[in-house]
Amino acid sequence: MGNKVANYTPNLKKHYREQVVPALMKKFNYKSVMQAPRLVKIVINKGIGAAVADKKLVDQGIEELTAITGQRAVPTIAKKSVSNFKLREGMPIGAKVTLRGDRMYEFLERLIMVALPRVRDFEGVSDRGFDGRGNYTLGIKEQIIFPEISIDKVSKISGMDVTFVTTAETDEEAYELLKELGMPFANAHKK
Repeated sequence: MGNKVANYTPNLKKHYREQVVPALMKKFNYKSVMQAPRLVKIVINKGIGAAVADKKLVDQGIEELTAITGQRAVPTIAKKSVSNFKLREGMPIGAKVTLRGDRMYEFLERLIMVALPRVRDFEGVSDRGFDGRGNYTLGIKEQIIFPEISIDKVSKISGMDVTFVTTAETDEEAYELLKELGMPFANAHKK
């Protein structure tokens, strides 16, 4: 049985190797497989503004992100003090998880196949979240789209940002990479 676990490869990772890389090589005329952009990591970040008043909200955010990703989330700490927000440097103000490797592909597959289709009136994700350097950030308004979150245990609906960090050098390459991986973009890319 130990042998099967060692040979396990997520479906999306296989799909990337077998279909996405050849498609990208053809589209962008890469000379080598190594030139094809790849997903490096996915960072899920949840800012919890009300955490200034209630510290338990950060723990709740950490638990939710841990349940969604299958990897322990860590608290994010304020870097500066902002008196208007009653915020002091060093206070926990959110939670984040960085996924790499197989866990990253598994999360992306669950996001595309299960979570996003559960969004009310879903018509695809915006293609405006690119940063100019081949990274893409997607805002999710409600954590309850993930089946791992029990709606009965949720005290407050909150959102999160999911950032896809790629080796792509342009937004166009990153867009094609994510589209080939199955990201349901709403409208055709206008570049």
